[in-house]
Amino acid sequence: MKKFNSFKKVVAGTMLAVSAFSLVACGANETNTTSGSGREVTKISLYSSGSQNVESFWETVIPKFEETHKNIDVEFVFVPSGTGGQATIDRIIAAKKANKDSEVDIYEGALADILRSEDEGGLFYQLTTDSIENLKNVQEANMSGTQNLAVPYRASSVVLAYNSETVKDVPDTAEELNTWIKKNPGRFAYNDPSTGGAGSSFVLSTVYNELGDDAMNIQDESIMNEWGTGIEKLKDMAPYLYKEGVYPKKNQGTLDLLANGEVDMIPAWSDMALEQMNAKLLPETIELKQIQPAFTGGPAYLMAVDNGDEERKEASETFLNYVLTQEVQELVIDKMYGYPGIKWELLSEDDQKKFEAVSDGYRIFNGGDLGSELTKVWQKEVATQ
Repeated sequence: MKKFNSFKKVVAGTMLAVSAFSLVACGANETNTTSGSGREVTKISLYSSGSQNVESFWETVIPKFEETHKNIDVEFVFVPSGTGGQATIDRIIAAKKANKDSEVDIYEGALADILRSEDEGGLFYQLTTDSIENLKNVQEANMSGTQNLAVPYRASSVVLAYNSETVKDVPDTAEELNTWIKKNPGRFAYNDPSTGGAGSSFVLSTVYNELGDDAMNIQDESIMNEWGTGIEKLKDMAPYLYKEGVYPKKNQGTLDLLANGEVDMIPAWSDMALEQMNAKLLPETIELKQIQPAFTGGPAYLMAVDNGDEERKEASETFLNYVLTQEVQELVIDKMYGYPGIKWELLSEDDQKKFEAVSDGYRIFNGGDLGSELTKVWQKEVATQ
């Protein structure tokens, strides 16, 4: 089994202090090397970031890929959340401006990176079924906004997690949830949105539920003038929350409260909750449900960087095609507890059943930096009241 780049273990250190341009100047990847058997091997790199489950997933998938693709060697560089993942996209940008090889062949990122690619004159190249046959199996809704510049290989969403032993009138809608919170003071919590996506989704959904259907696709800052009704709803809700408005830190903070019985209901990431339910870290009475309008969520994207090397480009496309196979997509479900990137009907009935309670969809927020701006408004007007 190949060794993974030790950079993932030290990325939070001095290497990230080096400028993105100097990183680019370190020298290009070797395209072809000769193994001991005399076989030509094409080396490509995959840069990813996120939580430990993302790292574990790739450390499972890459060796499986290399077992069946002896002529391709995938170097995995992992940047843990909160330790400077922005450096990778900066590196790609710096390389493009300097007309250099970024040495990044595949980059795992978000929809915002695709938008930034446009601003920077094109960082990633378009992908087609001619070179990635399994793209035809991708859920069409997840391709929205990608301009065919990315492969949405998995997804997750925020859902309600609740104790079925104590909650008998489970809300179906956002309005019913608001009513439940006020009828059950102290039994609901959401985390500080600046510390985790579950709380951020709850705040964002509450505010944007008061706006038009297409509001989540608006990036014009003028929409901030329309946030008032939703902000007032959050302020009005605060006295009925856990300890009259205590906002736990991080997504795990609210999951811990649910596990300990201190609250009965929270917004949670579907993959985190499913993983902890499977590991018996949450009581057996915990169940999940998506409400309507749905909380936000979305895919994780793999983007291909064109460094001018056709052999590396072809190898990258081979790898991307492999990620969309049923075998790997089942690992997305079984190892990451994520939604698959390919269509549900292509998976086994057992795998489909695992997500019956939370597969009612999600809304994708495409507002760019407005998400961060909303968190600032929440901190100023809601958290401090």
